[in-house]
Amino acid sequence: MSGPATPRLAPETGTFITELDAAVEAHMDWTRRILRCAVLRESPGEDVLAPLAHTLCRFGNWFASQRAHFDAIDAAAAQRAADVHREMHDSIRSICTDIVSGQAGQAEALLGFEQSQSELLQVLAGFKTLILSSAVRHDPLTGLPLRHGMENEFALCRKEARRNGSRLYLAMIDVDHFKRINDSYGHPVGDMVLRHLAATMRRSLRGNEPLYRFGGEEFLWLMQCRSAAEAGLSAQRLVTGIRETPVPTADARTIRVTATLGLARAGEEEELDDVLERADHALYEGKRAGRDRYVIAGEEH
Repeated sequence: MSGPATPRLAPETGTFITELDAAVEAHMDWTRRILRCAVLRESPGEDVLAPLAHTLCRFGNWFASQRAHFDAIDAAAAQRAADVHREMHDSIRSICTDIVSGQAGQAEALLGFEQSQSELLQVLAGFKTLILSSAVRHDPLTGLPLRHGMENEFALCRKEARRNGSRLYLAMIDVDHFKRINDSYGHPVGDMVLRHLAATMRRSLRGNEPLYRFGGEEFLWLMQCRSAAEAGLSAQRLVTGIRETPVPTADARTIRVTATLGLARAGEEEELDDVLERADHALYEGKRAGRDRYVIAGEEH
């Protein structure tokens, strides 16, 4: 059994974080222009004075372009960020309008600006934490969650299985002869095989069945079944589906891939690591018996 995959950021996540930091910095530059307005009585620009200034500033433009991404992470927090951003602009527009016209700004408006700006930065910092936390829990190659943090879902699935009168099985999935694929075709093709396999498995499994990348060419699958026979049928469907879905390559060739599964039923009080160890032993039995098959608790299929 190989070790768990090491968390790392996907390139698109790193790009998003960089853009978020740049947008926040642009907002701080915008704030510094407000100081020039207050001290020098200069017009701060349309992205301050216009009624819809919150849609004109650089941060507002970027946030609007990424709104769907923010909503997918936390829609309520995204709406709050949009609201406080607008409130901040409303307050500062009132202040700057007074200053440019030769009047003193209102203390109430200044307090509103300070409070809304502080809340906006807090909400954005919260998003950054959520994004980074999610990124290190997912494999950038396949998009699957990693083994880290699986304990909670394992416990929840076991409770759900108990309520439903089902049994929880853990399957360890290993790509057969994966080293041979890397040696014959190169690591980029090996990565393509893993992405293809992950997509094939996601299509094959039921929506409530978690699938993880465990490390190297190994994956983990949690399934709730009424019996060992039902678990075996599900495992065989996956084995067959992988075998019958060859991987297309860039040069119009295909690579036939098979996988071996080791299944273990989770005991009522059994620790996840103990279930993993039994599934690993079953996987070894499947490899020894010829691969391209599944094994449950020492029974070959």
